[in-house]
Order: sequence, then C-alpha cells, then structure tokens
Amino acid sequence: MSKYTTEDVKKMVKENDVRFIRLQFTDIFGMLKNVSITASQLEKALDNECMFDGSSIEGFVRIEESDMYLRPDPDTFVIYPWRPAPGRVARLICDIYNADGTPFEGDPRYVLRKTIKEAEEMGYTFNVGPECEFFLFHKDEKGYPTTVTHDNAGYFDLGPVDLGEDARRDMCLTLEAMGFEIEASHHEVAPGQHEIDFKYGDALTTADNIMTFKLAVKTIAQKYGLHATFMPKPIFGVCGSGMHINQSLSRDGKNAFYDPDNELGLSGTAYQYIAGIMKHIKGMTAITNPVVNSYKRLVPGYEAPVYIAWSAKNRSPLIRIPAARGASTRVEMRNPDPACNPYLAFAVSLAAGLDGIKNNLQPLASVEKNIFEMDEDMRKAAGIESLPENLCQAIKELQKDELVKNALGSHILERYTGAKLIEWDEYRTQVYEWEINQYLAKY
Repeated sequence: MSKYTTEDVKKMVKENDVRFIRLQFTDIFGMLKNVSITASQLEKALDNECMFDGSSIEGFVRIEESDMYLRPDPDTFVIYPWRPAPGRVARLICDIYNADGTPFEGDPRYVLRKTIKEAEEMGYTFNVGPECEFFLFHKDEKGYPTTVTHDNAGYFDLGPVDLGEDARRDMCLTLEAMGFEIEASHHEVAPGQHEIDFKYGDALTTADNIMTFKLAVKTIAQKYGLHATFMPKPIFGVCGSGMHINQSLSRDGKNAFYDPDNELGLSGTAYQYIAGIMKHIKGMTAITNPVVNSYKRLVPGYEAPVYIAWSAKNRSPLIRIPAARGASTRVEMRNPDPACNPYLAFAVSLAAGLDGIKNNLQPLASVEKNIFEMDEDMRKAAGIESLPENLCQAIKELQKDELVKNALGSHILERYTGAKLIEWDEYRTQVYEWEINQYLAKY
C-alpha cells in the first residue's frame, strides 16, 4: 500500500518551504546519483517527464541511446534534516525508464523489483534487515581522508574512550528524523569502527534505506570534521567492515522460516532457502563483495566468514541462524560488505533462496565447531568449501552460475563483469609499497 500520493508530495513541498528536490537513483556499481530540480519543476517530474543523459552514467547505455526518464517513487519523499530552512532540500528516489516507456533493465531497482515479484507469485514477502559497519577517520590539512582513526576504542566501548560517540548519536537522530527506526548503535571491534542497525523492512524499502543511510552517515561525519568510509578493509591487521544481511520470508502474514515442532525451530522452507544460498554463494560473491578490497576482509582470523557452511550456534560459518524464533526467525548471511549495491545483493540472495525452495534443496549438516580452528582435511571431510579468494575468481564463478546471471539480466551482467575485470587487471598490474619495501634493496 502506498504511503504518499503525488498530491501528498506537492503539499509537503509547499508546506515545508522545500526549494530543491533531488531526483536520486543508483548505478549498477552502487553509486548514488541525482538530478536536482527546483520546486517549480516538481509537477513535471511527478508526471514522469524528467529526462537525463543515460550515456553519462557508467554501465548504463551508449551515447546513441542516451535519453532516459526518471520516474519518482512518491513513497520515498523525505526532507534532508541537515539542510536548513528557508530553502529546504528534499529527495525522491526514482525508477529509470527507457524513452519508449519500458523499464530500463540496467536499473538495479528494477532488478530487485523483478525478483520480488517472483517471490510474490510464489506467495512470499521478502524482508531484509542489514547490519551496516563503517569507519570514521580524520582528514588531512587539505581536507582529504586519511586512515588515521579518531579513537582507540573497541567493541561496545563508550565515551570518553569512544570519541565518535557524539557523531554516531547525531547520525542516529538524523536518521530517525528521516523515518528510520534505529534499533542499536555501538562501537565495533576495530579502532574507529562503528555500527548502526535499523529495523528490517521489505527488501525494496530496505535497499533504498541503505543508500540513504550511507549518505546521511557521510554527511554527519563531515560536520564533525571526519570522513566516514564503507570501504570493506581500510586498515591492515584489524577487522574489516561487513554488512550482514538478515533475510526472512513471510506467507499469509506469518514467518515462513519458523516451525515450532522442528528441533531448531526452522521450517522446511528455511532449510531449502539456506541450501539455495549455499549452492549459489560462489556465483553471488562478485555482487555481495564487489571490489578488490573486499577480499582483504574475507580472510581467516578477522571474524569475516570465508567458509561455506551454516550454523544455528556459532558465528564462524557463512550463514548463521540468530537465536530469536517465531516472527523473528531469520537467516543471516555474513559475507556481504557495505561496498555492495544493495539492490543487486538482495536480488541475487532472494533468487538463490527461491531456487532452493523450488527444487527442494537440502543443506549439509549444521556445523557447530569453530571452522577457523579446523584444518583443511577436517573441512574437506565435512564438505565445507571456501568463497572465492579474489575478485577475479569471483567474476569467473559468477559467469558460471546461470541462476545469478539470469537474476541480474544480460545488460547488468555484461557491463558489471566487464568493468570488474578491468578493475582486477588494473589492480594486479600495479606495483605496491609492500613490494618496494620487500624487494627493491634485496634484488
């Protein structure tokens, strides 16, 4: 059910003295884009008449087919709390359409909508709750970000040790003013690392919220002279930042993953969903862990999951089943990081889980031991495989997985894999400081 009509949006713009509206969308690499219009152009935008040059957006279209249209979603209207009155600034998140009126297949929001529709046709609603981690760093004298942390605090520490407490508090208040329900915020394991959790919701709303969350966090950090980064592994030797994705399906208003008669409280649907994710996780990793740096986080010893297994008790496997049952029963996928495009990450996760349900797949036995303490032979005996070790391997796994490829669609698949292989080639041919320090004098 819609929250706002186009008339509601016009009324809110007028009553709140909104002068500028940012028409926002996300490119295939998860970068937030926008076209800013004045309030006088709002009616034109709400009539879906706002055109932009799609050829200027990486991964979209060629120059000879560049005219594209932004169709604002009225339900996404929100006023930015950090922009003062008079002359407030608001935003509308948009779907992207071709000039002939058809949805653009390269729009990540469209890809997620398409997969959600598939779930709905099976009778399911897909809900997602993310756990977003980030670092706060100082800037240098020119205003550029550094990797110098602003504190030496650790997990769950508080002020005066946690010098980011005030910034994090301001972030939470800002997000609440934008309609978020903040469930928890705390200092994370590494110095300068933080987490803010907001309430789960339907997948499309949650993906929109993640993009809004990143923008708000970065904006408030700037107010404190800090740089907020969602880079997966900015510092060697400490834990990187993840974005665990808690997933559940509901059917007829009830959690489809819960069965009180099962030993673990999990339904057959939940086991099938887990099996689907485990079957396709290698092909999904290039989406959930999209940059070269993602794989610096996915190494044993730093709490990030590397091994393809599941458990209802320990945190070392890829998939964990949190203790809550009933309406809160969910599957937590622990490998994604906050550099991912949430629309695409949710789409491939749901597609994989639905494949498990359709084909009645069954997962291997739950692993209750700490997998990081198991040697290779023990893991092999238990049937535990590993995630791809780098971006190149991940792209190759993606190219082999027909289900993940179909979920993305040919447009995004071609442009995404092409760009990521270029990124990998640029990375592998660079000469790094470590190599200079290690080899220059020696050889």
